[in-house]
Amino acid sequence: MSLEDLVEEIRRRGESELRAITDERARETARLAAERNERIAEIRAESSRATEQEVARERAQRLAAAKLQARKQLYEAREERLGAAIAGTRELLEGFTATPAYAPTLKRMFQTATDELGKSLRVRGRSEDASLLNRIAGKSFDPTPLPILGGLVAETADGSRRLNLAFDELLRLREDRVRELLA
Repeated sequence: MSLEDLVEEIRRRGESELRAITDERARETARLAAERNERIAEIRAESSRATEQEVARERAQRLAAAKLQARKQLYEAREERLGAAIAGTRELLEGFTATPAYAPTLKRMFQTATDELGKSLRVRGRSEDASLLNRIAGKSFDPTPLPILGGLVAETADGSRRLNLAFDELLRLREDRVRELLA
């Protein structure tokens, strides 16, 4: 074998090894690029899913807040309407005290009080009703005025039992029922 053949053999082996290394590098580069692209696709998909979930959660939250606000406004409107209706009822009761039907009503209230509490009782009412209550209750009348719409408050002489037949109290006790009727 000649020196030239030996040099040629070394050069061919070198080129062959260089080609093998270059091919290996190209394969490794392609593999790394494929892994990188796969990882990028996974990150994008995860990011897209997370974004969609966040958007859905935000949408649901806003929708729930809007529904809550609507219910709150509906409740406030209903309460305002009912408050106005109860105020109107108070005005009607106040107007009723100026009618001729009020005196018989007070008399029936006094009768109910005597039936419930007995004959020995103390009756109080509005200052405007003092003369009427004095006629109805006689000695049982206590002239101390009460700040009520109308009606009367009766209690036993010893103060152990009390029957509040004031329009204010009767309306307050039946306010839930009035609300049901007006709703």
